[in-house]
Amino acid sequence: TALVLNILVAGIGTIRFSQAGYFSWRALWPFLAGSMPLAFIGGAITLPGGAYKVVVGVILLFAAVWLALPERVKSERPGRFPLIPILPAIGTGGVIGLLSGLTGTGGGIFLSPLLIFSQWARMRETAGVCAPFILANSSAGLLGHLTSVQNLPSEIPVWAIAAVIGGLIGTELGRRRLGIPMLQRLLAIVLVIAGLKLILT
Repeated sequence: TALVLNILVAGIGTIRFSQAGYFSWRALWPFLAGSMPLAFIGGAITLPGGAYKVVVGVILLFAAVWLALPERVKSERPGRFPLIPILPAIGTGGVIGLLSGLTGTGGGIFLSPLLIFSQWARMRETAGVCAPFILANSSAGLLGHLTSVQNLPSEIPVWAIAAVIGGLIGTELGRRRLGIPMLQRLLAIVLVIAGLKLILT
């Protein structure tokens, strides 16, 4: 269910952030090259216990605190960040892809703080890279879970409509309406929710 909804919302984000000029294929492809094969593998694996989820959840909470620090919440400085180094991007993409397949996420929740921490992309550029990243990884993860598609709940059409509406509103706010400090605070809140979900479920 999570992967299906990811595909819908990330598809909207990919189109709309690309139209606004925040998409970069040069920034995206190294992460995809590493992540998609391992997202497929992770989607086919069911791990016993939840220790790995606790570890990932704690990392996300740490990232949320870092983002929310007053000295981090500020407007973006002018100019572009350096080009993303290809080999580190492929390697980290592989780790993120495996985690996204294992946890049923699109991986953007892991890639977003990485791009910002490393200063590889600015806030809106991060959204422009993460949307197609989530779309690709969710598709690969769903292929790994293909036998589960027949067990999707009957409520999925209603959830899909809600997700599409939320995706349209969110991308409009992210592209044009909200300032960078607010977007950064919202990302911190999302990381807290995702981290607690992994730890507590």
